[in-house]
Amino acid sequence: MVKQERAARTRHALIQAAAAVFAEEGFVTASLSTISRRAGVSNGALHFHFANKSMLAEAVEAGAAKAVRDITEAASARQGDSLQTVVDATHELMGALARDIVVRGGFELAGDCGYRGECSLRAQWQEWIEDTLRGAARNGALAEGVSWADSARVIVAATAGFEVLGGDDASWLSRQNVTRFWDVILPRLADRRNLAGLASAGTWPQPGIPAQDRSSLRASTEQ
Repeated sequence: MVKQERAARTRHALIQAAAAVFAEEGFVTASLSTISRRAGVSNGALHFHFANKSMLAEAVEAGAAKAVRDITEAASARQGDSLQTVVDATHELMGALARDIVVRGGFELAGDCGYRGECSLRAQWQEWIEDTLRGAARNGALAEGVSWADSARVIVAATAGFEVLGGDDASWLSRQNVTRFWDVILPRLADRRNLAGLASAGTWPQPGIPAQDRSSLRASTEQ
């Protein structure tokens, strides 16, 4: 049991270190020696868990894909097929990009022309946005004349922009910036009957904001 726990910790450290190095240097430039040194383990320990750099990249991608899936599934469970679902998930994804190096590393790999993995995080995100907005349109949540497909393209493009810009300047990933984006776009997308009930700042608990203050924050975004 002790050996298994130690092995699990080593594997976790290697994935975290690889994600950080891939995010900083790119797949081609990243070296296994740099990754093992960042993880605080020997090259032998690295090769015991991962035969090559591609296997490490696949593990980072898999971890990031699971994180994105957890975010979107939780948002759907809370809000169903609605615009609020997309708003909430967007905030959570940007937060994950800011605080979770595996998510950041996974998205960096997705945009790295030197690496072609099995999964595409951006395609995964786009597919979920499209499916959710298609459902929102069926439910009458979109304004008359607004296409769910066009809306999905705009939202995916904007979130990809936040993701890329956030790689150099984390302030792009802040809740405030994402809220401003939704402040601008929600009045165009949402059916007027539903607009007052939408919170551009999201409805999930927000770090650093006391529970008693969240209702007032949401109210301010609806005005």
